[in-house]
Amino acid sequence: MKSIIIIGGGLAGLVGANYMVEKGLSVTLVEKKRYPFHRVCGEYISNETIPFLKARGLFPQEFNPPKINRFQLTSLNGRVALLPLDLGGFGISRYSFDHFLYKKALDKGVNFVLDTEVESVLFKDESFFVRTGQTELSADLVIGSFGKRSRLDLSMKRSFVQKRSPYAGVKYHIRTDQPADLISLHNFKDGYCGISQIEDQKFTLCYLTHRINLKSHGSIKAMEEAVLFKNPYLKSIFRNSEFLFDKPEVINEISFATKTPIENHVLMTGDAAGMITPLCGNGMAMAIHSAKILSELVIEYSAGKITREHLEIQYSQKWNSLFAIRLWTGRQIQRLFGDEWTSNLAINLMRKSQPLAELIIKKTHGQPF
Repeated sequence: MKSIIIIGGGLAGLVGANYMVEKGLSVTLVEKKRYPFHRVCGEYISNETIPFLKARGLFPQEFNPPKINRFQLTSLNGRVALLPLDLGGFGISRYSFDHFLYKKALDKGVNFVLDTEVESVLFKDESFFVRTGQTELSADLVIGSFGKRSRLDLSMKRSFVQKRSPYAGVKYHIRTDQPADLISLHNFKDGYCGISQIEDQKFTLCYLTHRINLKSHGSIKAMEEAVLFKNPYLKSIFRNSEFLFDKPEVINEISFATKTPIENHVLMTGDAAGMITPLCGNGMAMAIHSAKILSELVIEYSAGKITREHLEIQYSQKWNSLFAIRLWTGRQIQRLFGDEWTSNLAINLMRKSQPLAELIIKKTHGQPF
């Protein structure tokens, strides 16, 4: 059997580790933090993932995740549209779900190397050499699951990191009175904010903003009061909710530029392969699905059924077939948000043509798998 190193223990890395170790593969996962910990994420998962998660024993039923089946959109000035979500989803925090998947993988025999950051990856003579600050590991295959942007992207000279990205993400957990079955998306100048329920009657409030907003106002709190509060829905939520973090989780340089699913023979999965715009609320589902299709091909490769070349070709083809159009659609839809005129246009489209609005939402989601 082949040995696998997974770099990064987010959803895609953890789901893949669980799947592959079940099939007898030797799996080592390197993660720069230690579980459990928070991540900047909308924390909504499309129901397309449920058949797969339940089949692999990975659905987090013990957390009683809330079922979400309605979508609310507000413009900068507070105009509102409400739509049903045909497929729907459920809410769970990354703090809980990642830790749940980590414990499952640990019990199955995945070798975890925690509190460790990978500095470089070298492919030579059909083997990989993964260097950290402490040691060097070797494997037959390396899977990159290191999120939206990492030091390793720079080390590998990936094309998307050559350009500065103008976006930053900010996340809180709150207690508020929004209905449990509703995911809401609120526009503000040069950004938008999503709110939906997770476990224990808590809510995730996560927003994307242009760095010019932060630069203009000097601090997150000052920016929120000056910019986000222009939307009356956001002002009410910030003023009337209980904020549960001492300080927000923040990530900078979020890029929605096109990435590739393979770099220097490293197989990318989750956000490392491509990130959908957060307003589409489907990044977690894509991470899980990409881990599934990659794991199935790695298992075939490990059993000698396909070569490395065929593994890479088939993975690229399947990844692009499943996700490329959804990522493109998300980038086009994003142009409607963060501006007063275009956000009002989006509201009008949703209110006057519900079939069109439902079709747009459907285009950013996949089929159950």
